[in-house]
Amino acid sequence: MEISLTMFSVGILALAAGAISGYYARQTIAKKQLSTAEGKALKVAEEAEKKSQELILEAKNKAVNILEDAKKKQYEKEEQLMRMAGRLEKKEEGLDGKILEIEKEKEILGRKAEEVREIRREAEEARRQELKRLEKIAGLSKEAAKKILLQLTEEESRDLLAKKIKFLEMEGCDVLEKKAKDIMTQAIQKYAGSHAADVTTSTVAIPSDEVKGRIIGREGRNIKALERLTGIEIIVDDTPEAIVLSGFDPIRREIARIAIERLISDGRIHPTKIEEAVEFAKSEINNKIKEAGEAAAYDVGVAGLEPKLIHTLGRLRYRTSYGQNALLHSLEVAHLSGALAAELGADVNLAKKAGLLHDIGKAIDHEVQGTHVEIGIKILEKFKIGKEIIDAMKSHHEDYPFESPESMIISAADAISASRPGARKDTLENYLKRLEELEAVANSFEEVEKTYAIQAGREIRVFVRPDKIDDLGAIKLSRAIADKIEKELKYPGEIKVNVIRETRVVEYAR
Repeated sequence: MEISLTMFSVGILALAAGAISGYYARQTIAKKQLSTAEGKALKVAEEAEKKSQELILEAKNKAVNILEDAKKKQYEKEEQLMRMAGRLEKKEEGLDGKILEIEKEKEILGRKAEEVREIRREAEEARRQELKRLEKIAGLSKEAAKKILLQLTEEESRDLLAKKIKFLEMEGCDVLEKKAKDIMTQAIQKYAGSHAADVTTSTVAIPSDEVKGRIIGREGRNIKALERLTGIEIIVDDTPEAIVLSGFDPIRREIARIAIERLISDGRIHPTKIEEAVEFAKSEINNKIKEAGEAAAYDVGVAGLEPKLIHTLGRLRYRTSYGQNALLHSLEVAHLSGALAAELGADVNLAKKAGLLHDIGKAIDHEVQGTHVEIGIKILEKFKIGKEIIDAMKSHHEDYPFESPESMIISAADAISASRPGARKDTLENYLKRLEELEAVANSFEEVEKTYAIQAGREIRVFVRPDKIDDLGAIKLSRAIADKIEKELKYPGEIKVNVIRETRVVEYAR
């Protein structure tokens, strides 16, 4: 028992000694570990301090370098400014020297000018003194002496001068007249175009006389439809294989001719086909008008005209002036103007263009109020044609003053073209004018749709609007038209007024 207690006590003591020694050992190890961490921390702090010193030193070096560069650039700029200042000073010195020289020259010139003025005054004074001395010697004033001298000279030379002037005038007139004739002759010889006068009838060839009956139709319905739609009198007589179309309007005659030729080639002739053929002919005429305008512009060598102006020019193909075709006349005037301009040294292109367009107003003068010159000016202004061309063409009838050499050339060329033998017929123009006036009288009534003068003016066919007038009104209208013709027109014989009122009803079965 005692042994057990002793061993137990020894064990407890040993355990306590081991615990104490373990505690001190742990404390020793912990202190060593702590000293190691503090050493590392110190080392890191030292390295950081060293790095910061290096960065500060590097930053100071950079700052020093930047400062040195800035000082260097400032020094360079200061040197540059000093050099510029030196150059400016030299220039100022040079300018000062030049200003002094100019002032000296100005002073010298002033003295010389004063000397010249003094010399002039002295010369004028000497001249006055000399004149006074001469007047005193002659007993006459300067004006009186001049007057006497001129009178003596005039009396001595009057007859001689008159003869000389008369001789020069006669010689000059002869030379100018001969020169003018030579220029006109050369211009006319350079262009020898057609100037045949238009007539008022056209002939349509037919394959056989049997076709005449088909054109007339049952009870004349086909020929009546043709005459109503075209306004042309169709003469079917004993002339073999031919039909005559009579009418004063070339466009109407051409429409009738194209329509009849189309009907003959088709073989089917009745009112419906006639209407189709007439519409086709109108379209064909429109194309021909365009082609005629383009061909005329190409022939003369005029480019750049508007398509609508070309179309208006082409309409002159179907207009006449005293029987002379208006488009052929315009072409002739253009060529003659070009030739005259070349001989006289004027603008050839301007003269040609103005010559071609000088009668453009005649294309629509039957539709618009005013002379063809005024209408032509408005047309050309509308299409923005140059003022120099309008000035050249507007004087060809001397309605406006001549404003350029080209305007005189156009007037001369127009007179040459119109005065060619056989070019114009006054009686034909008067006849056409009478027929136009006859149609205008009938068209003045608002109920009238269209009017055609036929039978050489012996008959007028008036088509009225059926919705605006009844049969009784048509009778009254025919009398009113006849009365107005009697009052306003002068004509031989009598004129038949034929008022036609037709009602057409169309319906479709579907």
